[in-house]
Amino acid sequence: MKRSRDNSEAYTWGDHCSGWHLVKSDGLSVIEELMLPDTKEVRHYHSHAQQFFYILKGVATFVINDETLTVSEREGIHIRPKTLHQILNQGKGNLEFLVISQPTTSGDRTDLEQQSLTTL
Repeated sequence: MKRSRDNSEAYTWGDHCSGWHLVKSDGLSVIEELMLPDTKEVRHYHSHAQQFFYILKGVATFVINDETLTVSEREGIHIRPKTLHQILNQGKGNLEFLVISQPTTSGDRTDLEQQSLTTL
């Protein structure tokens, strides 16, 4: 089946950000996400899932552990399990990207506020 925003399960997250489940299974998750300007994700990590973020539109700022990186359109970044990370849209326009997770991140997320870094 062809997938798009129009025929995929939609959800909202964070501060008025949007997502669409293009593939949703235990072994693989592919989500298209939209972040408005001046929004950010909570710093977190996944115990089992690895993720690949691919930027479709805009420029993403990532905080990976204690390093800040900029990822532009048509670039991606691989996040390994147990890696503390956060994505921010510090631009003036919308940020659109794909996030591919293997396995799914459902039930596999720990926000920084919930656990000390020394236990990672």
